[in-house]
Amino acid sequence: MPRLHLGAWVDSGVDFLQRHLSWLFDAISALVTGLYDAIHAVLDAPAPLLFAGILAVAAWWLRGLLAGLLAFAGFAVVDSVDLWGDAMSTLSLVLVATLVTLVIAVPLGIWASRSDRVSAVLRPVLDFMQTMPAMVYLIPGIIFFGVGVVPGIIATIIFALPPGVRMTELGIRQVDAELVEAADAFGTTPRDTLVRVQLPLALPTIMAGINQVIMLGLSMVVIAGMVGGGGLGGAVYKAIGNVDIGLGFEAGVSIVILAMYLDRMTGALGRQVSPLGRRTLAKARAAASGAAKVWNHRPQPAYAITGAVVLALVAGGLNTFGGSGQPAAAGPDAIGKGRKISIGYIPWDEGIASTYLWKELLERRGFQVEAKQLELGALFTGLAGGQVDFQTDSWLPVTQAQYWEKYGNKLDDLGSWYGPTSIELTVPSYMKDVTSLADLKGKGDRFKGRIIGIEPSAGAMGILKGKLLKEYGLDGEYQVVDGSTPGMLAELKRAYEKQEPVAVVLWSPHWAYASYDLKKLADPKGAWGKGDGIHTLARKGFAADEPEVASWLRSFKLTEAQLTGLEAKIQDAGKGKEQQAVRTWLKEHPEVAKAA
Repeated sequence: MPRLHLGAWVDSGVDFLQRHLSWLFDAISALVTGLYDAIHAVLDAPAPLLFAGILAVAAWWLRGLLAGLLAFAGFAVVDSVDLWGDAMSTLSLVLVATLVTLVIAVPLGIWASRSDRVSAVLRPVLDFMQTMPAMVYLIPGIIFFGVGVVPGIIATIIFALPPGVRMTELGIRQVDAELVEAADAFGTTPRDTLVRVQLPLALPTIMAGINQVIMLGLSMVVIAGMVGGGGLGGAVYKAIGNVDIGLGFEAGVSIVILAMYLDRMTGALGRQVSPLGRRTLAKARAAASGAAKVWNHRPQPAYAITGAVVLALVAGGLNTFGGSGQPAAAGPDAIGKGRKISIGYIPWDEGIASTYLWKELLERRGFQVEAKQLELGALFTGLAGGQVDFQTDSWLPVTQAQYWEKYGNKLDDLGSWYGPTSIELTVPSYMKDVTSLADLKGKGDRFKGRIIGIEPSAGAMGILKGKLLKEYGLDGEYQVVDGSTPGMLAELKRAYEKQEPVAVVLWSPHWAYASYDLKKLADPKGAWGKGDGIHTLARKGFAADEPEVASWLRSFKLTEAQLTGLEAKIQDAGKGKEQQAVRTWLKEHPEVAKAA
């Protein structure tokens, strides 16, 4: 069977679209971003507990007093774990994706319900859209729209569209044909039949479709976090990258609370807008008695709206609406005057250390700094597209050569701040008979046939899989386990404590060499290549926009003792306290702040 170059054809198609329709993608990005920013500004404006009260009033009106109390308690939990802002970002993303999806899905569903031919054409297309792994949609998404919320929203729309179309079509087709015939017999136009007969009776099914759209949108938030979508998905992705069980659990619980609220509210709204649903609710209220009547009590719409308005006015009266967000300039060096700078990073120790060091240094000088954790491919795409201003952890000219070759003409190299580095396979020192990469051959069973790797997008992983294993005849004996840097370190720690054989991808400098007794496996064939420098890369034009910052970055240098000391300080401080650790370290190394 000849090789079918389907992937190459798709690549060519994507390149063609990018070259000729970039204006369209820019327009879509601007529209989606504007809609997201507007909704997020509204949701994030009131104080958390006051807005939780507004949402609780809505739950009280739609489902009863007990639902309102539980809703308030749930959102209070989200606020108490300091994830309210992320939750509102996620809610904004889901609402925008749902709104756009319904604008497309409902008309398509109506069209399909009125034409068997259209339905037959749409069915395989919808099957393809829903069965394709959702993460695949992010690849063209970040190419067309860059990193941020837009590719996450677009991917969510594509993934959530099928149930919206299908449930709309199903609901209309399920309407009793005799009712439609009766409407036709009385001279009702097809449009009036649709609006006055079919759609009202199909509303419960359509609302179920809307519910499915929202739930699928929420299932996409973690994937959106991988490309800088932020919100609770970003928190989950950060927790995965850092193996932070606590943050992962808190973010996961927050997503569950948001999902349960939206699920129950859309279900209740579906019953409210349906004539049959309202009739059923009226009968249930009439039959209720005692405690059930109290807990299921629902206020009149006028009272519910009044309560929500009062809470909103209280929020405004207490001056809890968000301000401009501009930090006050402090000291003579505060030249930033609130200008925004975004730094991208991947969860490698030197990248985390240098990113949060620069975040602290720039914030001291009056800049607003956002640190975005991204996959390496998404980070370079974001830099090339201008969504990220700079990153401080590019290993050049060897390890990340493939990314520099692809994006180098869209980036500025602000120089190396540390070097030379080295990448190596490392084993614990108690493995006395393994000192070289050649010594691994024939010992695969001792290592369970595994080499513990890091992020699959890392340049070191490409060299390991594509060159080193073949050079030493290990490609049939060992499997490289893709994962993350924290996952690799966790496996190293587990095996080291049990004195088990383990081989991991590591690099120098790294704090692990100070924490464990390890040895670097010699590379007599030079498969790893020469040592790199750790470079700072910026988007094209950043140096012109912020010449002072670019000058500081060009002159920035760290010694091995300074870098490993900073990494150790961050490790000791614990997850989520990177910037506090940087502040402590800067008190011990004031020369770095003065030189930068």
